[in-house]
Amino acid sequence: MIGSKLRELMVAIRGGAPRALVVTLPYPLGPGAKVPEGFRGKVEIDVSKCIGCSGCANVCPSRCIIPEDTSQLWRRMTIFRERCTYCARCQEVCQENAVTLTMEFELSTDNPGDLTDTWEVFMATCSRCGRCFKPKTVLDKMMETGYKPPMEKRYGAVATLSVK
Repeated sequence: MIGSKLRELMVAIRGGAPRALVVTLPYPLGPGAKVPEGFRGKVEIDVSKCIGCSGCANVCPSRCIIPEDTSQLWRRMTIFRERCTYCARCQEVCQENAVTLTMEFELSTDNPGDLTDTWEVFMATCSRCGRCFKPKTVLDKMMETGYKPPMEKRYGAVATLSVK
């Protein structure tokens, strides 16, 4: 055992080590190891796809995704990446494929605020089933948020004309 350690020391001192004996990578000064396929790295959220269903927050074992209802129509979602265990349960549950785990793993920072993201989602609900969804157009959004109330609320009782 001591002989093999001495041989490794001599190879390292000489500097002309064959590639098979080099056991360390020059990372971070040089290229590191290639990330294998299926690696679970930084959690990314596509805000344009997110409907605010909070499925990702419900299954997260470390509770790093926090939903908060700011009003009846808006939900604030916050992700604290410093708590993430990279289990990928949020990616598995997301119906809209808004959550993905990237190949990025270098998340070190001096400021914990760099690892926190917050986004707001408009919460429109289906009039039949009550399930939340994202409106298709801006006009649908305007109708849902109450820019134009129904006719009865604007003018009181609406008179109906009956023809006999």
